[in-house]
Amino acid sequence: MALPSGFLGLLLLHGMLSGLAQGDVHFYDFVLKETNFTRLCSSKSMLVVNESLPGPVIRVTKGDTVFVNVHNQGDYGVTIHWHGVHQPRNPWSDGPEYITQCPIEAGSNFTYEVIFSDEEGTLWWHAHSDWTRASVHGAIVVMPNNDTGFPFPQPDGEEILVLGSWYKGDVNAEVAEDLEEGSDTPRSDSYIINGQPGDFLPCSAENTYRWQVDHGKTYLLRLVNAAMNAELYFAIAQHVLTVVGLDGSYLKPVVTEYVMISPGQTMDILVTANQTRLGRYYMAARQFDSVRPDDTDYDHINVTAILEYRGNYTPTSTPIFPSSLPTYQDIKSAIYFTDRLRSLADQDHPVNVPKNITTMMYISVSMNSITFDYEGTSQSSLSSSLNNVSWVNPTTDVLLAYYRNMSGFYTTDFPDYPPTFYNFTADTAPDFATDTSQGTRVKVLDYNEEVEIVFQGTTVLDASEDHPMHLHGYNFYVVGSGPGNFDNETDPNSYNLVDPPKMTTVSLPKRGWVALRFKASNPGVWLWHCHLDRHLSWGMNTVFIVKNGDTPETSIREPPTYMPSCEANSSPIRLLNFDHSNKNKFV
Repeated sequence: MALPSGFLGLLLLHGMLSGLAQGDVHFYDFVLKETNFTRLCSSKSMLVVNESLPGPVIRVTKGDTVFVNVHNQGDYGVTIHWHGVHQPRNPWSDGPEYITQCPIEAGSNFTYEVIFSDEEGTLWWHAHSDWTRASVHGAIVVMPNNDTGFPFPQPDGEEILVLGSWYKGDVNAEVAEDLEEGSDTPRSDSYIINGQPGDFLPCSAENTYRWQVDHGKTYLLRLVNAAMNAELYFAIAQHVLTVVGLDGSYLKPVVTEYVMISPGQTMDILVTANQTRLGRYYMAARQFDSVRPDDTDYDHINVTAILEYRGNYTPTSTPIFPSSLPTYQDIKSAIYFTDRLRSLADQDHPVNVPKNITTMMYISVSMNSITFDYEGTSQSSLSSSLNNVSWVNPTTDVLLAYYRNMSGFYTTDFPDYPPTFYNFTADTAPDFATDTSQGTRVKVLDYNEEVEIVFQGTTVLDASEDHPMHLHGYNFYVVGSGPGNFDNETDPNSYNLVDPPKMTTVSLPKRGWVALRFKASNPGVWLWHCHLDRHLSWGMNTVFIVKNGDTPETSIREPPTYMPSCEANSSPIRLLNFDHSNKNKFV
């Protein structure tokens, strides 16, 4: 087999063929460079992979290993994250900037070793530096092995739909300026499906994405929400959706007329082309906006693609629009959908919910404000926090500092509880709740600890909304959720410990709580963050360091010798540390 350029040295360095990989080995070249695109009647250049939006699909079988050689021909540093891939013992290839690596500098390359283990279904990859993932992302398809196959009848075909965000301008430049000035970050100008805004947007109808189907056949639709800052409702006109997978794990089938998918999530959906009237039907998505009703500053675009039947017929002048698509602020439909999710929990896909909890964490999730000095003037900036700590990136990555026992880059005092307790979901929050402290504070876990985390939403700054929380390196069981403040005496009585859904990204409900459990059996440095990029940019994240076990097989692998080095000011967007910020009075 011929090897792509740059891989021969990698094989020699790593001894890849010496049994590290359990399944087959695949190779991909990702070339990142500026490419011209025209959308919404205007053109711009932006960074993409292999000149496409979305980027190339990675296809593997459960247990395979993939080497992706990333050639950065752009103008600034970039990293890539393999979202939902657990990377056992291999945080070196997880990808988040300043967490597990420094950026791949312009004009250089880096090869990721992506190790698949128990994942099965649809996942995705995306840039994990700045807001570059708006244009640098693509799907991952993980097929079942021959021993098990699909836990449902073999589909007749498949289709991949990637939901994304489109910005007319240079989004990285806009965000960098907004963060420097303390301003709000930009809203998207439209949503896109497989790179196209759809029929309802100017200069767009001619290129609306189309999916051709045959009457009577059943297809596996792989849906990815790559939007930057929006949960999305999705439906297909007059077609029933049967959701069978979420975040690379199977579910008990959920029959529904719509789905609500959070940014970062992926879904596997069975769709049968059973309409007796051959024709064209809109596949449509719109934002589910969970902020307060008077805040209407969000992207109201109804993005569409078209499902069209093959055959000899005269189509209607306009495809049919899905009447089942919920409205923008329909919270009840979102809750009704997510409450129905259950793990498949069969013999080939067992459920192992941790029940001997050794670490309990209660994490408040808040918007905040920080006062800082900007060009000699005192200004207030939006920020965000977990337990009133707003994350600040170090100057080198946390993983390298941890592995080499380097001091001064982070502290191990991320709090297990908020600095003070109050009515987190009351109509008004106390004034002190807006304060936050900035820091690079991590949580350390012993190997094999069984962890329960309750995320608690708050109404600080009257900014309560859903937060899609994502954990790198793991999936977790979502054992419970509900409205209001979590009650640690009564709410655990309602936990589902039998077949809770297994996720890598869960939506913390507005003015509510969500409880999850996982076993810390993957040593490494792993990022926790809100997958709304505006909240990530303001500091709504932390890091879990999971210590090694007692054997080499339960310890972090040695680092590659070619990890990118940190260069000063390599990234146009940094989570700034405001030296003159107000200090949190509770920390």
